Order: sequence, then structure tokens, then C-alpha cells
Amino acid sequence: MLPPAGRLVDRDDLVRPRPARIGRPPRREIVAVLAPRWAEGSAVTPSALPPAEVLESAARDLSRHLRPDELVTVLPDGRLALRLRRDDRSARPVRLQAMAYHAIEVLSALAPGDAGLLDLGVGWAPVNRRLSPVAALDEATDAAEESVRQRDMQPRATPSARRSRTPRITRWSTGHQILWATVGTVGAGFLGLVATSLVGLDLSSGLYWALVVSLLVTAVTIWAESAAAFDPPRLPPRPETPAPRATAVVAAYLPNEADTILETLRVFLAHDYPGGLQVLLAYNSPTPLAVEVELHAMAESEPDLTVIRVPDSTSKAQNVNAALRVAEGEIVGVFDADHHPADGAFERAWHWLAEEADVVQGHCVIRNGGTNWLTRLVAVEFEQIYAVAHPGRAQLHGFGIFGGSNGFWRASALEQVRLRGSFLTEDIEASMRVLAAGGRIVSDPGLVSRELAPETLRQLWKQRMRWAQGWFQVSCRHLRPVLSSPLLSARQKLGATYLMGWRELYPWIAMATWPLLAFLAWRDGGIDMTSPIFALLTLVVTVSGPVQTLAAWRLAAPEIRQHPRWFAYALVGNLLGYTAFKNLVNRVAHLKQLRGEHQWVVTPRTAGNHTADDTDTDTETPIEEAA
Repeated sequence: MLPPAGRLVDRDDLVRPRPARIGRPPRREIVAVLAPRWAEGSAVTPSALPPAEVLESAARDLSRHLRPDELVTVLPDGRLALRLRRDDRSARPVRLQAMAYHAIEVLSALAPGDAGLLDLGVGWAPVNRRLSPVAALDEATDAAEESVRQRDMQPRATPSARRSRTPRITRWSTGHQILWATVGTVGAGFLGLVATSLVGLDLSSGLYWALVVSLLVTAVTIWAESAAAFDPPRLPPRPETPAPRATAVVAAYLPNEADTILETLRVFLAHDYPGGLQVLLAYNSPTPLAVEVELHAMAESEPDLTVIRVPDSTSKAQNVNAALRVAEGEIVGVFDADHHPADGAFERAWHWLAEEADVVQGHCVIRNGGTNWLTRLVAVEFEQIYAVAHPGRAQLHGFGIFGGSNGFWRASALEQVRLRGSFLTEDIEASMRVLAAGGRIVSDPGLVSRELAPETLRQLWKQRMRWAQGWFQVSCRHLRPVLSSPLLSARQKLGATYLMGWRELYPWIAMATWPLLAFLAWRDGGIDMTSPIFALLTLVVTVSGPVQTLAAWRLAAPEIRQHPRWFAYALVGNLLGYTAFKNLVNRVAHLKQLRGEHQWVVTPRTAGNHTADDTDTDTETPIEEAA
């Protein structure tokens, strides 16, 4: 006999205090609020409330998914409220996300015929000594409204439920973190080895062999990726069905991208796609700007251009999620405001999406590489990432990654997944949820889009810091769910372990070489450089970088491959310090995340080769090599 399910009750029953349980621990509960909103016409802000009969039907269906003594009710203001057990002690009740997905399925099935895209706000608050059920309901309602504004269907907690802190950040904070990530790491490691040896425990031999294995694993992986990149998956044949309408979503924070946005839109409007291409600019701006008048005038003269200002947006994720309300295409390409996709990009992406891919990530190429030494270095690095690492890893691990721009989605998949602005790299976070759900992400190096590289070291530092910290956030949040997903193969789980586990650990492992060498010099009075294993390891690790650079040159976009000197400069730069710089960024990013620093730094785009202000740059997030 099945256990009884939860109950559909009225509001008073839902917020009635529970009697104390004599001799047993108090029941841990939350109150959650689900706030459904349907698109209404061409509005991008949450608008239409569901009919009362739809909410009643949804509540009855949700009650079947509840446990005994859990409750659901329909609120008079067009929301659903639930009172759920809270079995986990984390700040993210897992069952609430599952209930939200149930609600989306039910509400979508019950939607009126003229209903547009559904947004679902999800908020919750704990029931405890400080918060009565009535107070928890009020706080959960406020949190649900914030979730509606984010449009990402992610449960949001009230401030009383969050375990958050706001560290004091000064001009010296990053400097201290750099010292801890370099001198502090080396010094602490060396002193630890010395201290353990003085009490009779010599850890140097175990650390030595751990480093040997670690460096070899990373070097061999680079070799394997480079080899696999020469055999990318073949482009599927042209589908027999007519090409569907497509939408190019260009997300912009307008004050930083006013210089380049008009040029970008003209490039998109010049595309010839057989199914018809809607160009959709979704932007936010804290103040009115002169370029907005030009943008709306352009939209009036171009029937395929739609320009929307997202009034309550503070992130790229909100802009993209809002754009889905007015997107017309079955294919949705997501781009940053400096991207110029190659002709035929949407038709090529259609080949993949017609073959049951959910997302196809293209090849991002730097178009201002000739500006200075830094842009040349980044131009080569992007070829290492997008021409070698992305397709190579996709072949090895059986899945690709959406990098935030020049990514093409099946519209239905993006509507279900959404982007979450609570993550610094919302693109990678969405990729992990697609992967855990059994979705298919393809990497196609022939799907080219051209973008701008950072032109100053300050820009580069800020850009890479956000990428690294965002990757760490995603790794902490998604590694365990991905590994526990029954929909993934052992090969894919191994790839996820490398991507979200190993690559986070490696910058610290590589740094352990220095305290080990210092300890060996202290203990033995010098270092034996003639060891065969030491020599072999040095050779393999040293050669792996040039191998990847050579592969990048062979597979690079033609306009980059025609500059072999750039690759020679990059090879020397990587050996002399650029790789160490990226590893340092990763270590500092870990310290920032652990300290609670969660800053989003936006970046200006500039047309042509003009130098931008010293702020962060692109919002896409490629996979970087740690070695």
C-alpha cells in the first residue's frame, strides 16, 4: 500500500503552527512560494497571472508529489505555497527544485492556448524559532518575486536562510591573496615538510611521486586532446526538412558596449539564412544613452531586428532569459556584443541541431590580434582553446561545453535550462545542468565567430579572474550531481572529474614543486638533476606546451594561422610565465571564492582597435588549460 501523499489545504492550514513533538527533535521545515507568470504579448517583463482554475489543478497535481504531512495551497494573489520538510542542512533545499520542475511541467500542460513563455519564481524561507510560518510565507513571497525578475526558475532563499558574508575588500585584498597563493604556499609547504621530517616522518618521497603522476597525467591529457582535435566529428548532412526560423540573441550591457553594438548588429543583419533570421538585441543600461535612439530607429527600419531594453536586469543571464519571451526562432544563437559570426553560421548550426544536439558551441577567433603583444598572445591562446582543447576534449570525454557566446541552442532546451545570473560563469553552469540531464553539447571548430581580445594586462586579469572563480563555483556546485547522474556514461563522468575536479586542483599541485625542491635542497644540500625520472618528466611536461601550440597553428582559423610568428611568441611566452600567470589566477580565484568575494566586473567593447578602459572584457568562458 502506498503511503499517503501531502494535502491540498487553505492558507490558514498551511501557516498553522505544528504542535511540539514530545521526546523527539523539532521538525525542520520550509515554506516555499511558486509564482508563475506568463509572457503577455511582446512584453519582456513578467506579466500575466495564471487563471485560478489552472492554479487549482496544478496544486492538486503537486500534492501527489508531496510526502505525508507536507502541504500545498493556492494563494489569492496568483501564487502557490508549499510547506515542505527540510531533510538537508544545506542552503539549497534539493526537493524544492524538484517541486519547481514538477510545477513547470504541470503549468505548461495546463497553460491557456494564448499563453506565452512561462517564468516561474521560486522562493523559500525556513520555519524556525525566529520565523513563524506566517513570517516565513511573507519572506518566501519576496524571494519568489526576486526569482521572477531573474527569470531563471532557480529557488531563492530569504536573507535569513542564506549563509552569506560580506568581506571587507580593500585595495590590498588582492595583493595579500597573491602573496598567499605564491610565497605563502611555497613557505607553508616547505615548513610543513621540514616540520614532519624533524619528527621522523619524511613526506618528500610520497610528494615527489604524487607530483610525477600529476604532471604526467596533465601532460598526457594535453597530448591526447591535441591528437583528438585533428579528428573532430563530421558535420551532419543538410537536413531534408526546410530550415526553421532562427534567432540571434545579442546580450549587451550598453554603457560598456555602445561603441561596437551598431557595427555588430549590421554584421548580423547581413547574414543570409534560408529559414529567416531574427536579430534580437537584449540590453540593460542604468541610464538613458544617445545610442538607444539609433538602435530603436534601426529596429524600425529593419523588419528582422528586435531591440528590447530589460528594465530590471543586472546581468547577461537576465537579458538572455528575457529575450526568450520574444524570440521567434526554433534555433537560438547566443552572442556577446562584440561577436561577428561568419557567414553561414546559423545554417551550419542547423545541421547539428537537426541531428538531435541540444547545443553546439563554435570556434571563437580573435579579430584584433594585431593590436599589441597581449592581443597576439590571447589570439593564439584562443586557438589552443577553441581549435584544440574544446573539440579534443569533446572527442575524449563525450561531451562539449557551452562557452557563453557563439553557442547555438535548440530553443526548447534553452527555455527549460535558462541562464543563472547567480553564477559568475552562467554559461558553464548551464552546460553542467544540460550534461547532468543527459543533454548533448557538440563542439564544432568550423563554426566561427570573431571577437575582441583584452588589450591591457588589467583587463586580462579581471577577465580571467571571473572565469576562474566562476569555474570554481560551478565545480563546487555540480561535480557531485554530475557524477551521480544515471544518464551519464563512465567516460563522461571521468571527463567531468577531470574538468571540474582535476583542473581545479592542478594549479595547487603544480605549485607544490617549489617547496619540494626547497626541502630537497635543505635536506640533501643540493638537488640531483641527473635523475632519469626527473629528466624524463621535465622533457614530457616541457614538450606538451609546444605540442599543443603546434596543433593550434595547424588547426587555427586562416587569418590567425597566417601569422606563424604569433605562435612562436606565444610558445616562448607560455614557457616564460604566461602559464604560471593563469595558474596564479586560478589559485587567487579560489581564495576569493572561499573568502566570500563574489564580484561581477563588466567590460566595455570598443569598435575597431581603439583601447578600452581598464575593465573586464568578454563574458564567454572557454575552458583553459592548467598545465
